[in-house]
Amino acid sequence: MNTRRKFIKKSAVTAVGIPLINVSNCYGAQQEVEKNISKKIIPTVISTWENQKANEAAWNVIKSGGSSLDAVETGVKVPEADPEDQSVGYGGRPDRKGIVTLDACIMNADGDAGSVSFLQGIKHPISVARKVMEETPHVMLVGSGAERFALAKGFEKINLLTDLSKREFEDWKKTSKYKPVINIEQHDTIGMLAIDKNGDIAGACTTSGLAYKMHGRVGDSPIIGAGMFVDNEIGGAAATGMGEAVLKSLGSFLVVELMRQGRTPFEACKEAVMRIIKKQQFGDIQVGYIAINKEGEYGAFAIQQGFNYVITQKGQTQLIDGQFFKK
Repeated sequence: MNTRRKFIKKSAVTAVGIPLINVSNCYGAQQEVEKNISKKIIPTVISTWENQKANEAAWNVIKSGGSSLDAVETGVKVPEADPEDQSVGYGGRPDRKGIVTLDACIMNADGDAGSVSFLQGIKHPISVARKVMEETPHVMLVGSGAERFALAKGFEKINLLTDLSKREFEDWKKTSKYKPVINIEQHDTIGMLAIDKNGDIAGACTTSGLAYKMHGRVGDSPIIGAGMFVDNEIGGAAATGMGEAVLKSLGSFLVVELMRQGRTPFEACKEAVMRIIKKQQFGDIQVGYIAINKEGEYGAFAIQQGFNYVITQKGQTQLIDGQFFKK
């Protein structure tokens, strides 16, 4: 009987000149096509903190038909180049030795990723991270190796320490007291996620790290799965705040996996924050997450009051105060 059924199935297919295929696979593929057709793509840009200009730059890329990858790189380069933003790139506050060190990572819809850490003298670490992703077999380059790579790729070496940040550093040295302050300096990071017109998701994260950190300290921002993570089937997430807390929980990866299990972006962000609260000392630190899913739904959650984020959809940009645990 099984042989007869196989013969009939094969005869019916070949009779109309269609190659024999696996019917079960075909059915699954058809379901996936119908699923995709039923979902309306909602191009989206979301970023941490008050980064409206970054969102607008990224949105202009999306609006013109550009990729989500180009959008997030273009977007985060805005604060990287702003000397008045003392938490990212040029003008960032230095470490305890008076040296500005930068971290960044980027991830595309195919799951490729690039990262640089402890990079000095280069204004746009996000673009160097993209070069690592696209032009090397590696994911991460650090320190002098990252710097040499950047220079070899044509990036210009500059002095990242501005007069303002230098003056503040000199004042800090009078006491040399180090204590993280909740929500100061926008918590040293811009994380950005985008969905383009094709429905593809990409993410980027860039920072100058905690002000007056130990020389050599690296936080979560350049670490794929901690500072930022994207899975094009599900969505993306990015973190900001105390990097050590995010590193211990691989927070951005956790958020995406929670969305895979059916949580909304808000629910996933909240659960990731609660993991920190349950297992770590959180009283004097801030951590916030942003997330989007494949349908363009978004959400955010933080430990402390004061975290906000920017969302752009349908050409409209909003600054939203994130919900939080500790009032």
